[in-house]
Amino acid sequence: MSKYQLKWGILAVGGIAETFARDLTVSPETRGVKDIEHIIVAAAASSSQQRAQAFLEKVGVRNAKAYGSYKELVQDSNVDIIYIATPHSHHYQHAMLCLEAGKNVLCEKAFTTNAAQAKILIEKAREKNLFLMEAAWTRYFPISQYVRDQIRSGAIGTVQRTFADLSSIVPAGVLKEDNRLISPKLAGGVLLDTCIYSLTWVFQTLYSTQDKPSPPQVLSSARKNIAGTDEHTSILLTFPRQQGGDAHGIATASMHVASDADGTGSLPAVRVQGTDGEIQIFHPCFRPTKSRLARSNGKTEEKDWPQLGPGKGSGWWNGFGNEVGKSNNAEGEGHGMFWEADECAYALKDGHKESRVQMLAESLEVMEVMDEVRRQNGIVFPHDIETTDYPVEIAR
Repeated sequence: MSKYQLKWGILAVGGIAETFARDLTVSPETRGVKDIEHIIVAAAASSSQQRAQAFLEKVGVRNAKAYGSYKELVQDSNVDIIYIATPHSHHYQHAMLCLEAGKNVLCEKAFTTNAAQAKILIEKAREKNLFLMEAAWTRYFPISQYVRDQIRSGAIGTVQRTFADLSSIVPAGVLKEDNRLISPKLAGGVLLDTCIYSLTWVFQTLYSTQDKPSPPQVLSSARKNIAGTDEHTSILLTFPRQQGGDAHGIATASMHVASDADGTGSLPAVRVQGTDGEIQIFHPCFRPTKSRLARSNGKTEEKDWPQLGPGKGSGWWNGFGNEVGKSNNAEGEGHGMFWEADECAYALKDGHKESRVQMLAESLEVMEVMDEVRRQNGIVFPHDIETTDYPVEIAR
């Protein structure tokens, strides 16, 4: 049986793009996927062709085109889908560039800067009959599927609330006004950068597990930094339900405390609590590898969820923010971004125009929640990254 080949273009060549591209080079058969394969056929840097070529060489990809502009990339007829890895401040403009050129899109999260932009992207994708998906990669892990299955099966009874946190202590010297973590020009702050992961767990346990979900009510508090973006944010979401009463979701993120205070990975970053028990997901919630199901009858089930890949002895490494061979991941262990790539391949193979795990309507709901958090706390970004006009040249 011939395999379905998905040909990727990579738009931007920073750290997250490098991690994603390395994962694409791993054979899907290492994770039991035998009927699809991923091929990187092109990459583009905004600054120079040489930088794109250096990126391809670094991730071990040969015979791919290197471009010195994004406009050249979207015109490549050999590209099926483009992975957008620019800062979320630039997602709208770059996704529109791809969609207008007739390219399917996997766009990093947060999906856009605001909900109005997300809505227009969704409309454009439907107008062009193209596939569009937010790269909320954690949702595609087997551990995430397991949690959703446990909830739907009633293993912990009726879910009442979910706590989810992704926080880490950022050294004070890093937090300068032009740093991407806090700069308003890059839609900085923990809300769009890390709290999106907390919201991912809240939504996939309390929203997408409902047959007919409704938008949540939002209460929030944020502490702002010297740049006017958020550095410490707490969100309380109330999800209305037809049965079982309203459910509560608590999503938090901070630059000043740590989800894993002792650094051992022994503390749960996510707790999904039901009338008959709870499911715990251990830090880090963006790439968890351990779960614990604790039932009220005293029975527990602990499971390890190792990330797959070529394996020990392969000489292959991946991770984020580290040089090859000095990765946070074990030798031969993928980062886990290939699961979302597989979702893209299967969707396109079967003729779907959006993810079957996180549909575009849900991505839009998450953006609307973040808009409301920003409104409640007076977090405002520059006009050029908030606008729905296209094309707009964004100042850096």
